[in-house]
Amino acid sequence: MKIYLAQPRGFCAGVDRAIAIVDRALRIYGRPIYVRHEIVHNHTVVESLKKRGAVFIDSLSEVPDGATLVFSAHGVPKAVEEEARSRGFRIFDATCPLVTKVHREVARMRDDGYTVVMIGHRGHPEVEGTMGQVADGMRLVERESDVGSLSVPDASKVAYVTQTTLSFDDSQKVADALRKRFPLIAEPKKADICYATQNRQDAVKKLAQMVDMVFVIGSATSSNSNRLREVAERYHVPAYLVDRAEDVDPAWLDGKERVGITAGASAPEPLVEELVGWLKKREPSEVIPLEGVEERMAFPLPKGLWKKDVEAAEEGNG
Repeated sequence: MKIYLAQPRGFCAGVDRAIAIVDRALRIYGRPIYVRHEIVHNHTVVESLKKRGAVFIDSLSEVPDGATLVFSAHGVPKAVEEEARSRGFRIFDATCPLVTKVHREVARMRDDGYTVVMIGHRGHPEVEGTMGQVADGMRLVERESDVGSLSVPDASKVAYVTQTTLSFDDSQKVADALRKRFPLIAEPKKADICYATQNRQDAVKKLAQMVDMVFVIGSATSSNSNRLREVAERYHVPAYLVDRAEDVDPAWLDGKERVGITAGASAPEPLVEELVGWLKKREPSEVIPLEGVEERMAFPLPKGLWKKDVEAAEEGNG
């Protein structure tokens, strides 16, 4: 068997930053650290942080006074942020900077009098956080068929933004439908689909044309991981979303000689290594890393969580 590894795959800069924020908060301030929603959508990451003292909550009513609170990488509605600050929590915002960019776009568009249409998946934390940046004037569309039923007060003052983890191809279809319905629609200055989402989707398009099947390592709650599976399926190859190697049904591999592996932006690389190891134990295999974009993006950590803060805390505890 030949095992092809997509490049890039796995953690993006926003996920690296979010996990580092929780990690350093635990090291400096001790357990428990409260996190609103899952820090990132990956079961392995969340369970690991739980064991170290992170408590994942859905409501601020679950957070005691004086606690340390982290906002997840997906962002939070403005009302949640305001409530948290009014209660005096020590707050660290792990919202991905690329999601924060969309939040600022929404605020600017509303200030300019636009009705803002968001292309995204209903119920996703990023969508809830973005829609919650303003009190009113937003609409949500999930697919092209939703565009025709949109009701807006002024068709000449419509703008749109996009959930950062969507399929680029799918979001463009919805954006095209919006442009057709509202010819004067205002668009983001830069595309909202994040660089990591786009890079991983491009890598899967390349991978899917070389293999008999594709494994996407990622959790079922991960939007970008689900989109990778869908992208692979469009090339008419079986594609399976698995949290880890133990989720693989050996029957999926019957008759397959070329297997592709990628990982969502919230899936750690050790899970890729685990799956490769499982496949190699099953039968002799050659591992072939593909060439692809080398990502060098990095986002700074908030003040209070820098290396010197960790070192000072650990010295004090020593």
